[in-house]
Amino acid sequence: MKQFIKQVIPPLVYQPVANWWRKPKPVRWGNLRRVIPVSHVFGFDRGQPIDRYYIEVFLKKRSADIRGRVLEIADDFYTRRFGGDRVTVSDVLHAVPGNPHATIVGDLATGNGIPGNVFDCMILTQTFLFIYDVQAAVVNTYRALKTDGVLLATFPGISQISRYDMDRWGDYWRFTDTSARRLFGDVFGAENVTVTTYGNVLTACAFLHGLAAHELRQEELDYHDPDYQVLITVRAVKPEAMS
Repeated sequence: MKQFIKQVIPPLVYQPVANWWRKPKPVRWGNLRRVIPVSHVFGFDRGQPIDRYYIEVFLKKRSADIRGRVLEIADDFYTRRFGGDRVTVSDVLHAVPGNPHATIVGDLATGNGIPGNVFDCMILTQTFLFIYDVQAAVVNTYRALKTDGVLLATFPGISQISRYDMDRWGDYWRFTDTSARRLFGDVFGAENVTVTTYGNVLTACAFLHGLAAHELRQEELDYHDPDYQVLITVRAVKPEAMS
């Protein structure tokens, strides 16, 4: 058909039309044509942030791992929600004194205050990015787990800076599936690490603007594009010691 059209339409007419047709169509920015985000707090003021939606998808999928003695950061919300009666002891880790929910005050980077070989599961959501010596933190996480204990961790890929954390202890890192796989594989063994990513170009743009999950359609949230990693997740299992 294209060849037929080229034969019957004079070149002086055909070429301008063809050029117009191939020209990228303008994007309708609407109220997103702005240099200030819709929300400065990840969308918490609008509903559930998009990264939290993905975190909960991940933890629900891995809920069977949340059992026995479980450690979580700051509070035990995800432990209770996804662990239920499989959890026998719920510990909460905080880096500094003063958190009324904390049962352990300790430092993942140094290992100070973190007991060894005691946890069946550790839930470390959006934690490692705030630790400068992230490799040491992975080693200390490994040490804290029992044999066959499971680490469930999440990290930002495409994300704004967390200003609250930056001003208190630092916001150091953003990850990719490749960096997460190598970082944890070097400690747990590559065969014991499963890495999954969530996100696409639309959810990445929406997340950067601070839109909430309910402002997108389900199929938009769940579409996966590995080149637009809003959230990276890791499931790492501590293997039996070599004899």
